[in-house]
Amino acid sequence: MSVPLNPVVAEVTDRIAARSAASRSAYLARMAAAASPRPMRAGLGCSNLAHGFAACAGPDRVAVKGVATPGVAIVSAYNDMLSAHQPLHEFPAWIKDAVREAGGVAQFAGGVPAMCDGITQGRAGMELSLFSREVIAMATGVALAHDMFDATLLLGVCDKIVPGLLIGALAFGQLPAILVPAGPMASGLPNSEKARVRQAFAEGNATRDDLLAAESASYHSPGTCTFYGTANSNQLVVEVMGLHLPGASFIPPGTPLRKALTEAAGRRAVQITAQGEEYTPISQVVDERAVVNGVIALLATGGSTNHTLHLVAIAAAAGIQLTWDDFSDLSAVVPLLARVYPNGSADINHFAAAGGIQFLIGELLDAGLLHENVSTVAGPGLSRYRQEPVLDNGILTWRDGLTRSADPDVLRPVSEPFAADGGLRMLSGNLGRAVIKVSAVAEQHRVVAAPARVFTTQEDVNAAFQAGELNQDVVVVLRQQGPRANGMPELHGLTPALSAVMSRGFKVALVTDGRMSGASGKIPAAIHCTPEAAAGGPIALVRDGDPIRLDAETGRVDVLVEPDVLAARVPVDAPHDDTAWTGTGRELFAALRRSVGPADHGASVFGPAFTDADLDELEFSA
Repeated sequence: MSVPLNPVVAEVTDRIAARSAASRSAYLARMAAAASPRPMRAGLGCSNLAHGFAACAGPDRVAVKGVATPGVAIVSAYNDMLSAHQPLHEFPAWIKDAVREAGGVAQFAGGVPAMCDGITQGRAGMELSLFSREVIAMATGVALAHDMFDATLLLGVCDKIVPGLLIGALAFGQLPAILVPAGPMASGLPNSEKARVRQAFAEGNATRDDLLAAESASYHSPGTCTFYGTANSNQLVVEVMGLHLPGASFIPPGTPLRKALTEAAGRRAVQITAQGEEYTPISQVVDERAVVNGVIALLATGGSTNHTLHLVAIAAAAGIQLTWDDFSDLSAVVPLLARVYPNGSADINHFAAAGGIQFLIGELLDAGLLHENVSTVAGPGLSRYRQEPVLDNGILTWRDGLTRSADPDVLRPVSEPFAADGGLRMLSGNLGRAVIKVSAVAEQHRVVAAPARVFTTQEDVNAAFQAGELNQDVVVVLRQQGPRANGMPELHGLTPALSAVMSRGFKVALVTDGRMSGASGKIPAAIHCTPEAAAGGPIALVRDGDPIRLDAETGRVDVLVEPDVLAARVPVDAPHDDTAWTGTGRELFAALRRSVGPADHGASVFGPAFTDADLDELEFSA
């Protein structure tokens, strides 16, 4: 029996479609023109094709040369430094065998970079992190530009990597694409204990050895980090968008089931090529309904605030115009169904064991909060994602997932949510627009009015904390952290210090044009403030001591200064040129900083970064 779609979900989807009509139609027309019923390499000249199979041997050489079988590209973020991507080392060999058995031929088409935000957190390298998404998208495009392939398998997990792979693949939207994850590491030190040691270290009550012991007990083996940051938000969101095989997200690496799912992705890629029986290009999967489903999954689980950038950029790559207002309106009707650290004490393995994505999708579908009638890489309809993969005598199959949560402290039904809304809210006021995630913020901390302390570096914030200067009610304003300034680094490294200030009984909040990531926690933080300081946004006009009010309940963020006083001010701390950001490769990204669009447009360099209205908004305070 079909469940009526929630009217707000329907209205938001319809207005996205109406807003995107011209750009979406143009995108689909380009993809249709690029499609071919024959293997793509059949259109190559002899010299071109010869280069494509020169390194092949055996049956693969025959298959590529013969141009009769579909070609599958493997694009991977493998490296052996990062725990999340180290398991991908084995995947290409498994995939090639599976594709061969299915009647196709797979080749490793290209690698993409994979930064670790955990390593670069608080360091200069983090200023390359967001723009690595653009580099990954372009590298994916380079891999697919040879016209050798009829489908793509995208191997990646973390932060900017999955969005970059998707943006690149959508530029070749005539091809099917399946995302192939590696899965989370086993649960280690409880996240609450790790956070306790971090705060103790920030306060001088734990040694570096204590801190390293806690961190290495938490991040301890191959696989994705187990807290619910951007990496695991990526996996959940893209599965609900129909871009994984059902249940693929949170199967651990190094298990027979993980191998079986990877092989199944290879076989399925052949089936959904234009030469197969179920042609399903990624341009057909990523439509307005799938984008809305992704937003809803993010909201229902308290996922990463980074996706207010990434989902906007991914949608734009498919000709779809997604806005922060869409997030806000959906958040008002989507209940919070999960509590996973930093929004609770459980980790992603506990979430999966409690019923995971299968239970989540079932609950949201039954409540009319997801679009069921979508295309997915597994076939038509989202209901198939209620099922979980299992091995039955060594054979991969799917069975119905849990219909009751195995742990209501971690995962709940729509009838008994943790909160009535998704916990992601948009703020506006005379400081511009910003995003705040309140799913981990206690109600008594959601409204903060206090004097500003203004900084332009994380180091200066931490120095002020160590000097005792923040031991008061305070709104920390950290600016020049936007995409046009230093590349919009994550600022999660500030959490221990600000948490310590809060624990001493003071009111504390953060206002910034930077990011706080999926690890955003108990500190109320107005992030992604746009227009950013480097673009002349009003955050550049705040002075030490200015009263600021952040009200997550009413959706306001304001500096309480008379308008004429504010208008008479000029920015005082903007760097004069790109020489402020050199070293650690930052000079290589100067062109991206100059051309990037605003945060509410995905902080992307692709497509028209600014409309005339955007330029007017950016210039109103300059």
